[in-house]
Amino acid sequence: MQINFLKFLKKNSFYKFFIVLIFLFTVLMVFRFLPQKNPKQPIAYNHKVHIETAGLQCVDCHVSVEQRAFATLPSIEICQNCHAGDPLTESEEEKKLLSYISEGKEIPWLKIYNVPDHVYFSHRRHIIKGEVTCSECHGNINEFINPVSSQFIDITMDNCMKCHEERKVTNDCLTCHR
Repeated sequence: MQINFLKFLKKNSFYKFFIVLIFLFTVLMVFRFLPQKNPKQPIAYNHKVHIETAGLQCVDCHVSVEQRAFATLPSIEICQNCHAGDPLTESEEEKKLLSYISEGKEIPWLKIYNVPDHVYFSHRRHIIKGEVTCSECHGNINEFINPVSSQFIDITMDNCMKCHEERKVTNDCLTCHR
């Protein structure tokens, strides 16, 4: 059977082309849905400058982190609190930000930390009740001069279980899996 198929392909170049095309399409689709390594954020946000110069804290931009289960990515409304009107610096990145604001378009931040759909994770519970600091999961973000492009720690069941064990917090499956 295999020999006949190869003979068939030798005689019919159209079919070879078609098979190669299907193969390439399949490879492209697989790579499209794989997580990107070090994706490029739309604005090269410098955490260190905003923390040291403007005196901001994590909760000033990630406003729902203490009230809700999820931490929001900063919207243009948040950025407008400081960046409305004339630029504060000569930064090209601030010019990009002001363009988003003037056009009323949200910044298409790329989400770096993803929790599987079957896992319930509450930032509020971890920060308020668990007293987990942002840096424990996100690294020393206060020193980041480049935008976050990769996870500080992998969000895996092993890492979550290890942290729960160290803090003597329940590892009951239904606490996190819904």
